[in-house]
Amino acid sequence: MTRQEGGCLCGSIRYAVSAPPSRVTFCHCRFCQKATGSAYMVEPIFDEAALEILTGTPKVYDQVSAGSGKTVHIHFCADCGTRLWLSFERFPGAIGIYAGTFDYPCWFPIEPETSKHIFLGVARVDTVIPPGLPTFVEHAMTNDGEPQNATIFETCHFIGSH
Repeated sequence: MTRQEGGCLCGSIRYAVSAPPSRVTFCHCRFCQKATGSAYMVEPIFDEAALEILTGTPKVYDQVSAGSGKTVHIHFCADCGTRLWLSFERFPGAIGIYAGTFDYPCWFPIEPETSKHIFLGVARVDTVIPPGLPTFVEHAMTNDGEPQNATIFETCHFIGSH
């Protein structure tokens, strides 16, 4: 794997990762909708040790997750406001990078074995879920760490009205 770089809109903060993501989460929760200003967040998950900050120092905003009650740390550029990555009280040592901040945001694969869609219960009603990926109405695990049962659609699935 070649090293992949990314950064904020204004260029004050640049980062690199030195490993592929362990998994990719497509999160449709209200937090991610607000944080991205979009329908969902594409979030490749990395070991924190794979992240190198090349230039700048991000600010950190702490938000308590409505779902888990644990703190999510949002790392962002204080100059332009770009959100760059998340770190988690619930998952120490892991970071979730906002995929669109990579210079080439499509470099990592989306595969059924390592990818999932979560919080479909609050997804936008016009969202289309591709076939073959595990999906969850809420999180993929309970607050105490028990895995939830996934639904895998055989064809594209349209999220209708709730």
